[in-house]
Amino acid sequence: MSKTNIFFTGATGYIGGSVLSRLLKDPKAKDTTITALVRSPEKVEKLKALGVNAVVGSHTDEKLVEKLASEADVVIATADADNLEAALATLRGLKTRYEKTGTPPIFIHTSGTGVLTDDAAGDKTTDTIYDDSNPDQIESLPDTQLHRNVDLELVRADKEGYIKSYIVIPSTIYGIASGELVEKGIQNAHSIQVPELIRAALARGEGGTVGAGKNFWPNVHINDVADLYIVLYDSILSNPATGHGREGYYFGENGEHTLYDVGKAIGEAVVAIGKGKNPGPTTFTKEELDKYLGGSTYLGTNSRCRGKRSRAIGWKPTKTTKDFIASIRPEVEALARSPSKESV
Repeated sequence: MSKTNIFFTGATGYIGGSVLSRLLKDPKAKDTTITALVRSPEKVEKLKALGVNAVVGSHTDEKLVEKLASEADVVIATADADNLEAALATLRGLKTRYEKTGTPPIFIHTSGTGVLTDDAAGDKTTDTIYDDSNPDQIESLPDTQLHRNVDLELVRADKEGYIKSYIVIPSTIYGIASGELVEKGIQNAHSIQVPELIRAALARGEGGTVGAGKNFWPNVHINDVADLYIVLYDSILSNPATGHGREGYYFGENGEHTLYDVGKAIGEAVVAIGKGKNPGPTTFTKEELDKYLGGSTYLGTNSRCRGKRSRAIGWKPTKTTKDFIASIRPEVEALARSPSKESV
Protein backbone atom coordinates (compact mmCIF):
# COMPACT_ATOMS: atom_id res chain seq x y z
CA MET A 1 0.00 0.00 0.00
CA SER A 2 1.44 3.36 -1.04
CA LYS A 3 1.72 6.17 1.48
CA THR A 4 -0.67 9.11 1.53
CA ASN A 5 1.08 12.33 0.54
CA ILE A 6 0.08 15.38 2.58
CA PHE A 7 1.18 18.87 1.52
CA PHE A 8 1.10 21.13 4.58
CA THR A 9 1.40 24.94 4.71
CA GLY A 10 1.69 27.06 7.84
CA ALA A 11 3.59 24.43 9.84
CA THR A 12 5.45 27.05 11.89
CA GLY A 13 2.30 29.00 12.74
CA TYR A 14 0.07 28.99 15.78
CA ILE A 15 -2.65 26.81 14.24
CA GLY A 16 -0.51 24.87 11.79
CA GLY A 17 2.12 23.83 14.29
CA SER A 18 -0.55 22.55 16.66
CA VAL A 19 -2.22 20.54 13.87
CA LEU A 20 1.10 19.17 12.59
CA SER A 21 2.09 18.05 16.10
CA ARG A 22 -1.08 15.97 16.25
CA LEU A 23 -0.59 14.53 12.77
CA LEU A 24 2.91 13.39 13.69
CA LYS A 25 1.58 11.55 16.75
CA ASP A 26 -1.39 10.05 14.91
CA PRO A 27 -1.35 6.26 14.36
CA LYS A 28 -1.79 6.95 10.62
CA ALA A 29 1.53 8.82 10.52
CA LYS A 30 3.43 5.66 9.56
CA ASP A 31 1.35 5.49 6.37
CA THR A 32 1.77 9.17 5.57
CA THR A 33 4.42 11.39 4.02
CA ILE A 34 4.09 15.01 5.12
CA THR A 35 5.68 17.71 2.98
CA ALA A 36 5.79 21.11 4.68
CA LEU A 37 6.66 24.39 2.98
CA VAL A 38 8.70 26.53 5.38
CA ARG A 39 10.55 29.83 4.90
CA SER A 40 13.30 29.26 7.48
CA PRO A 41 16.15 26.90 6.48
CA GLU A 42 16.86 26.39 10.18
CA LYS A 43 13.28 25.29 10.86
CA VAL A 44 13.36 23.05 7.78
CA GLU A 45 16.21 21.09 9.35
CA LYS A 46 14.40 20.87 12.68
CA LEU A 47 11.28 19.53 10.96
CA LYS A 48 13.30 17.00 8.97
CA ALA A 49 14.61 15.66 12.28
CA LEU A 50 10.98 14.99 13.23
CA GLY A 51 10.33 13.02 10.05
CA VAL A 52 8.74 15.80 8.01
CA ASN A 53 9.76 16.26 4.38
CA ALA A 54 10.31 19.99 4.82
CA VAL A 55 11.02 22.23 1.82
CA VAL A 56 12.48 25.75 1.94
CA GLY A 57 10.10 28.20 0.32
CA SER A 58 7.03 30.37 0.73
CA HIS A 59 3.39 29.88 -0.16
CA THR A 60 3.80 33.07 -2.21
CA ASP A 61 5.99 31.05 -4.62
CA GLU A 62 3.13 30.00 -6.86
CA LYS A 63 5.09 27.62 -9.09
CA LEU A 64 6.51 25.75 -6.10
CA VAL A 65 3.10 25.58 -4.42
CA GLU A 66 1.53 24.25 -7.61
CA LYS A 67 4.25 21.60 -7.99
CA LEU A 68 3.97 20.39 -4.40
CA ALA A 69 0.17 20.32 -4.60
CA SER A 70 0.34 18.27 -7.81
CA GLU A 71 2.15 15.57 -5.84
CA ALA A 72 -0.33 15.53 -2.95
CA ASP A 73 -3.32 13.39 -2.08
CA VAL A 74 -4.20 15.81 0.71
CA VAL A 75 -3.51 19.50 1.24
CA ILE A 76 -3.84 21.06 4.69
CA ALA A 77 -3.49 24.84 4.36
CA THR A 78 -3.10 26.87 7.56
CA ALA A 79 -0.81 29.66 6.38
CA ASP A 80 -2.92 32.56 5.12
CA ALA A 81 -6.70 32.60 4.74
CA ASP A 82 -6.57 35.53 2.32
CA ASN A 83 -3.83 34.57 -0.12
CA LEU A 84 -5.93 34.02 -3.23
CA GLU A 85 -2.90 33.44 -5.47
CA ALA A 86 -1.62 30.66 -3.20
CA ALA A 87 -5.06 29.05 -3.15
CA LEU A 88 -5.35 29.19 -6.94
CA ALA A 89 -1.85 27.74 -7.34
CA THR A 90 -2.82 24.93 -4.98
CA LEU A 91 -5.99 24.28 -6.97
CA ARG A 92 -4.06 24.13 -10.23
CA GLY A 93 -1.71 21.58 -8.70
CA LEU A 94 -4.57 19.52 -7.32
CA LYS A 95 -6.32 19.55 -10.70
CA THR A 96 -3.16 18.11 -12.23
CA ARG A 97 -3.16 15.46 -9.49
CA TYR A 98 -6.79 14.60 -10.23
CA GLU A 99 -6.13 14.32 -13.95
CA LYS A 100 -3.28 11.92 -13.22
CA THR A 101 -5.00 9.73 -10.61
CA GLY A 102 -8.71 10.08 -11.31
CA THR A 103 -9.31 10.59 -7.60
CA PRO A 104 -10.28 14.04 -6.28
CA PRO A 105 -7.64 15.13 -3.73
CA ILE A 106 -8.67 16.41 -0.31
CA PHE A 107 -8.20 20.13 0.36
CA ILE A 108 -8.58 21.19 4.01
CA HIS A 109 -8.38 24.98 4.09
CA THR A 110 -8.28 27.38 7.04
CA SER A 111 -10.61 30.38 6.85
CA GLY A 112 -11.91 32.34 9.86
CA THR A 113 -15.09 33.70 11.40
CA GLY A 114 -14.04 37.13 10.18
CA VAL A 115 -16.09 36.04 7.16
CA LEU A 116 -19.21 36.62 9.30
CA THR A 117 -18.42 40.14 10.52
CA ASP A 118 -20.58 43.26 10.35
CA ASP A 119 -20.00 47.01 10.77
CA ALA A 120 -21.03 47.34 14.43
CA ALA A 121 -17.86 49.23 15.49
CA GLY A 122 -18.40 47.98 19.03
CA ASP A 123 -21.67 49.86 19.56
CA LYS A 124 -24.26 47.10 19.00
CA THR A 125 -24.75 43.37 19.01
CA THR A 126 -26.57 41.22 16.46
CA ASP A 127 -29.08 38.38 16.63
CA THR A 128 -27.69 36.77 13.47
CA ILE A 129 -25.98 33.51 14.37
CA TYR A 130 -24.52 31.43 11.53
CA ASP A 131 -24.86 27.65 11.52
CA ASP A 132 -22.22 25.60 9.68
CA SER A 133 -24.82 22.91 8.90
CA ASN A 134 -26.92 25.45 6.97
CA PRO A 135 -25.23 26.00 3.58
CA ASP A 136 -28.04 28.25 2.36
CA GLN A 137 -27.37 30.66 5.23
CA ILE A 138 -23.62 30.63 4.57
CA GLU A 139 -24.23 31.24 0.88
CA SER A 140 -26.20 34.37 1.83
CA LEU A 141 -22.89 35.99 2.86
CA PRO A 142 -21.77 38.68 0.39
CA ASP A 143 -18.90 37.64 -1.86
CA THR A 144 -17.06 40.72 -0.59
CA GLN A 145 -16.80 39.46 3.02
CA LEU A 146 -13.32 38.87 4.46
CA HIS A 147 -11.90 35.47 3.41
CA ARG A 148 -14.91 34.81 1.16
CA ASN A 149 -13.11 35.11 -2.20
CA VAL A 150 -10.75 32.26 -1.31
CA ASP A 151 -13.47 30.10 0.24
CA LEU A 152 -15.61 30.44 -2.90
CA GLU A 153 -12.78 29.29 -5.18
CA LEU A 154 -12.51 26.05 -3.19
CA VAL A 155 -16.25 25.44 -3.25
CA ARG A 156 -16.28 26.12 -6.99
CA ALA A 157 -13.46 23.61 -7.56
CA ASP A 158 -15.32 21.04 -5.48
CA LYS A 159 -18.43 21.58 -7.59
CA GLU A 160 -16.35 21.01 -10.73
CA GLY A 161 -15.35 17.69 -9.21
CA TYR A 162 -11.56 17.79 -9.18
CA ILE A 163 -11.17 18.27 -5.41
CA LYS A 164 -13.14 17.70 -2.25
CA SER A 165 -13.00 20.90 -0.20
CA TYR A 166 -13.32 21.19 3.56
CA ILE A 167 -13.13 24.65 5.09
CA VAL A 168 -12.29 24.95 8.78
CA ILE A 169 -13.43 28.30 10.19
CA PRO A 170 -11.81 29.02 13.57
CA SER A 171 -13.06 31.86 15.74
CA THR A 172 -11.01 33.79 18.33
CA ILE A 173 -8.35 31.24 19.19
CA TYR A 174 -6.77 31.51 22.61
CA GLY A 175 -4.26 29.78 24.82
CA ILE A 176 -0.49 29.59 24.58
CA ALA A 177 0.43 26.72 22.29
CA SER A 178 2.66 23.99 23.67
CA GLY A 179 4.30 20.79 22.52
CA GLU A 180 7.39 19.60 20.71
CA LEU A 181 7.27 22.14 17.87
CA VAL A 182 7.07 25.02 20.37
CA GLU A 183 9.81 23.53 22.52
CA LYS A 184 12.12 23.18 19.52
CA GLY A 185 11.56 26.78 18.43
CA ILE A 186 9.69 25.78 15.27
CA GLN A 187 6.20 27.01 16.06
CA ASN A 188 4.79 30.39 17.10
CA ALA A 189 2.95 29.97 20.41
CA HIS A 190 0.63 32.99 20.33
CA SER A 191 -2.58 33.97 18.58
CA ILE A 192 -3.36 37.36 17.03
CA GLN A 193 -6.55 38.96 18.33
CA VAL A 194 -6.08 38.93 22.09
CA PRO A 195 -2.31 39.65 21.98
CA GLU A 196 -3.06 42.68 19.81
CA LEU A 197 -5.40 44.05 22.47
CA ILE A 198 -2.93 43.12 25.22
CA ARG A 199 -0.07 45.02 23.58
CA ALA A 200 -2.33 48.06 23.25
CA ALA A 201 -3.31 47.79 26.93
CA LEU A 202 0.30 47.45 28.07
CA ALA A 203 1.19 50.55 26.07
CA ARG A 204 -1.74 52.69 27.28
CA GLY A 205 -1.83 51.29 30.84
CA GLU A 206 -5.45 50.13 30.74
CA GLY A 207 -7.77 47.84 28.83
CA GLY A 208 -9.47 49.13 25.70
CA THR A 209 -12.44 48.47 23.43
CA VAL A 210 -13.54 49.52 19.99
CA GLY A 211 -16.61 51.62 20.66
CA ALA A 212 -18.51 50.34 23.70
CA GLY A 213 -17.33 46.75 23.22
CA LYS A 214 -20.90 45.44 22.93
CA ASN A 215 -19.99 43.18 20.01
CA PHE A 216 -19.84 39.39 20.28
CA TRP A 217 -17.23 36.97 18.98
CA PRO A 218 -16.99 33.19 19.39
CA ASN A 219 -13.93 31.59 20.95
CA VAL A 220 -12.07 28.28 20.86
CA HIS A 221 -8.97 26.97 22.61
CA ILE A 222 -5.94 26.22 20.43
CA ASN A 223 -5.95 22.55 21.48
CA ASP A 224 -9.64 22.16 20.71
CA VAL A 225 -9.40 23.73 17.25
CA ALA A 226 -6.31 21.67 16.40
CA ASP A 227 -8.27 18.57 17.40
CA LEU A 228 -11.02 19.63 14.96
CA TYR A 229 -8.63 19.23 12.02
CA ILE A 230 -7.76 15.69 13.11
CA VAL A 231 -11.40 14.74 13.75
CA LEU A 232 -12.29 16.12 10.32
CA TYR A 233 -9.45 14.31 8.58
CA ASP A 234 -10.38 11.03 10.28
CA SER A 235 -14.02 11.53 9.28
CA ILE A 236 -13.07 12.23 5.66
CA LEU A 237 -11.08 8.98 5.51
CA SER A 238 -13.66 6.83 7.30
CA ASN A 239 -17.00 8.27 6.21
CA PRO A 240 -17.64 9.14 2.53
CA ALA A 241 -20.71 11.11 3.62
CA THR A 242 -18.59 13.72 5.42
CA GLY A 243 -19.81 17.07 4.09
CA HIS A 244 -17.65 18.84 1.51
CA GLY A 245 -18.02 21.69 -0.95
CA ARG A 246 -21.03 23.88 -0.10
CA GLU A 247 -21.71 21.48 2.78
CA GLY A 248 -18.08 21.45 3.88
CA TYR A 249 -17.86 24.37 6.30
CA TYR A 250 -16.74 23.56 9.86
CA PHE A 251 -16.89 26.26 12.53
CA GLY A 252 -14.42 26.07 15.42
CA GLU A 253 -16.21 27.60 18.41
CA ASN A 254 -17.19 26.64 21.93
CA GLY A 255 -18.74 29.74 23.43
CA GLU A 256 -18.76 33.49 22.83
CA HIS A 257 -17.74 36.69 24.55
CA THR A 258 -18.18 40.42 24.29
CA LEU A 259 -15.11 42.49 23.56
CA TYR A 260 -15.98 44.57 26.63
CA ASP A 261 -15.40 41.50 28.81
CA VAL A 262 -12.09 40.86 27.06
CA GLY A 263 -10.97 44.47 27.52
CA LYS A 264 -11.98 44.32 31.19
CA ALA A 265 -10.03 41.09 31.83
CA ILE A 266 -6.97 42.49 30.04
CA GLY A 267 -7.14 45.75 32.00
CA GLU A 268 -7.45 43.92 35.32
CA ALA A 269 -4.43 41.76 34.46
CA VAL A 270 -2.38 44.78 33.39
CA VAL A 271 -3.09 46.46 36.73
CA ALA A 272 -2.42 43.23 38.65
CA ILE A 273 1.10 42.92 37.22
CA GLY A 274 1.89 46.57 37.88
CA LYS A 275 1.73 47.79 34.30
CA GLY A 276 -1.29 50.05 34.73
CA LYS A 277 -3.34 51.98 37.29
CA ASN A 278 -6.86 51.88 35.84
CA PRO A 279 -8.23 48.56 34.51
CA GLY A 280 -10.92 50.22 32.40
CA PRO A 281 -11.75 49.28 29.78
CA THR A 282 -12.08 52.58 28.00
CA THR A 283 -12.88 53.23 24.36
CA PHE A 284 -9.90 53.56 22.03
CA THR A 285 -9.63 57.05 20.61
CA LYS A 286 -9.23 57.54 16.87
CA GLU A 287 -5.52 58.15 17.45
CA GLU A 288 -5.22 54.95 19.47
CA LEU A 289 -7.05 52.93 16.82
CA ASP A 290 -4.53 54.21 14.31
CA LYS A 291 -1.60 53.51 16.61
CA TYR A 292 -2.50 50.08 17.98
CA LEU A 293 -5.04 48.54 15.59
CA GLY A 294 -3.98 49.88 12.22
CA GLY A 295 -6.92 52.28 12.14
CA SER A 296 -9.35 49.37 11.91
CA THR A 297 -12.61 48.82 13.81
CA TYR A 298 -12.43 45.08 13.03
CA LEU A 299 -12.31 44.20 16.73
CA GLY A 300 -15.61 46.02 17.11
CA THR A 301 -17.44 43.71 14.69
CA ASN A 302 -19.91 40.98 15.56
CA SER A 303 -19.15 37.42 14.51
CA ARG A 304 -21.56 34.82 15.85
CA CYS A 305 -21.81 31.15 14.92
CA ARG A 306 -22.51 27.59 16.05
CA GLY A 307 -20.43 24.60 14.98
CA LYS A 308 -23.18 22.03 14.58
CA ARG A 309 -21.58 20.27 11.63
CA SER A 310 -18.23 20.18 13.43
CA ARG A 311 -19.84 18.45 16.40
CA ALA A 312 -21.81 16.09 14.16
CA ILE A 313 -18.57 14.51 12.91
CA GLY A 314 -17.43 13.84 16.46
CA TRP A 315 -15.61 17.00 17.54
CA LYS A 316 -15.87 17.48 21.31
CA PRO A 317 -14.27 20.76 22.44
CA THR A 318 -13.76 21.02 26.18
CA LYS A 319 -12.65 24.60 26.91
CA THR A 320 -15.34 27.25 27.37
CA THR A 321 -15.67 31.03 27.53
CA LYS A 322 -14.82 30.83 31.24
CA ASP A 323 -11.49 29.24 30.26
CA PHE A 324 -10.99 31.91 27.60
CA ILE A 325 -11.35 34.75 30.11
CA ALA A 326 -9.11 32.89 32.58
CA SER A 327 -6.43 32.51 29.87
CA ILE A 328 -6.01 36.25 29.46
CA ARG A 329 -3.84 36.93 32.51
CA PRO A 330 -1.16 34.32 31.61
CA GLU A 331 -1.12 35.81 28.11
CA VAL A 332 -0.68 39.31 29.54
CA GLU A 333 2.17 38.09 31.75
CA ALA A 334 3.87 36.34 28.81
CA LEU A 335 3.60 39.33 26.50
CA ALA A 336 4.70 41.75 29.22
CA ARG A 337 7.93 39.73 29.40
CA SER A 338 8.31 39.59 25.58
CA PRO A 339 6.35 42.53 24.14
CA SER A 340 7.87 42.27 20.67
CA LYS A 341 7.00 38.58 20.15
CA GLU A 342 5.50 38.14 16.70
CA SER A 343 2.18 36.42 16.11
CA VAL A 344 0.95 34.52 13.05
